[in-house]
Amino acid sequence: MTERSTSDAGAAMSPPAPPHPPPPPEAEGAEGAAVAAADAPEPESGSKAEFEGGSDPEGASESEDASESEPAPGYATPIEAFEALYAACATPLVQQAYLLTGRRRLSREAVERAFHLAWQHWPEVATDADPGGWVRAAAHDYALSPWHRFRRVHRHPDHPPADPGLRALLLALLDLPPSYRRTLLLYDGLGLDLPETAAETQASTPAAASRLVHAREAVVARVPELAAAATPEALSELLRARIGALAAAEPGKAARLPGAGGVRYRGERRIQVWTRAAVALTAAVAGATAFTVSTAPTHYIPPVTPGQRVEGVPLNSGPQRVTEEHMELHRKLLNEPVHGPERLVPEFR
Repeated sequence: MTERSTSDAGAAMSPPAPPHPPPPPEAEGAEGAAVAAADAPEPESGSKAEFEGGSDPEGASESEDASESEPAPGYATPIEAFEALYAACATPLVQQAYLLTGRRRLSREAVERAFHLAWQHWPEVATDADPGGWVRAAAHDYALSPWHRFRRVHRHPDHPPADPGLRALLLALLDLPPSYRRTLLLYDGLGLDLPETAAETQASTPAAASRLVHAREAVVARVPELAAAATPEALSELLRARIGALAAAEPGKAARLPGAGGVRYRGERRIQVWTRAAVALTAAVAGATAFTVSTAPTHYIPPVTPGQRVEGVPLNSGPQRVTEEHMELHRKLLNEPVHGPERLVPEFR
């Protein structure tokens, strides 16, 4: 598959290039400044920069020479770096998760849970080459988890957009298998190349290409306006524009998120709750083990020998079991009380 030119229609869904987190704490002074300068992302130009980041928050009117001469801004604390990453990636990730699930509430939950994991593993995320990609993979994995189908609140998707074309596209995406849906979103929606798409979906490059081809065929069959594309490159551009329009169709409903501080606080509280639960469970198991050890016998106690019949004497364990022979004798005594030898027949006077 060939390299494609990007479109402005997908800029609302694609996250801006997040500022790289500060270097590890051990790199201080001149060494830390060198590491921060080496880790700073290279500036992108043209339509690719527009798709990935939109306008620069520090001012897009600065010249390229000035941006190259000034070092990338650093962050004094990990909290500042986390908040910058959250501000850059949260809203686009909610829109992407909505395209994968069709459920706005699940989309917000997936993004919030992904940032919980990012803050929990912040040293790993801070040193990752693409922190935004790390969070994106976590959000997509959680959104596509098959366990959500057993939750009543996420059992049915939300109402699709009112526009007929966007509704048909969303329904076509939701009818795809999850792996095909994710591959199409990453390649045609976000503009990742095929090896990156295969790596993020944990598949080989030929498998990702096969998923992409079958996903495109299924979507084109459901959305007739996509059939106008004459080449795969044109189809990719048209798909990217339509996916970007679908992601930005209802930004108010799809992108309501708490602040970075609230997300970080809930993530820390979640870790504390699970830690306390693990400690309580460990203490309960240890207490049960100690109680068992303290009450267990310390020597061998032979079992009581079961009783045995001795010369017809019944066991000393209650009445004997009534056999059929006993029942026959009982019936005979009831039905034939006066039969027998004369000397044994009772006389009634």
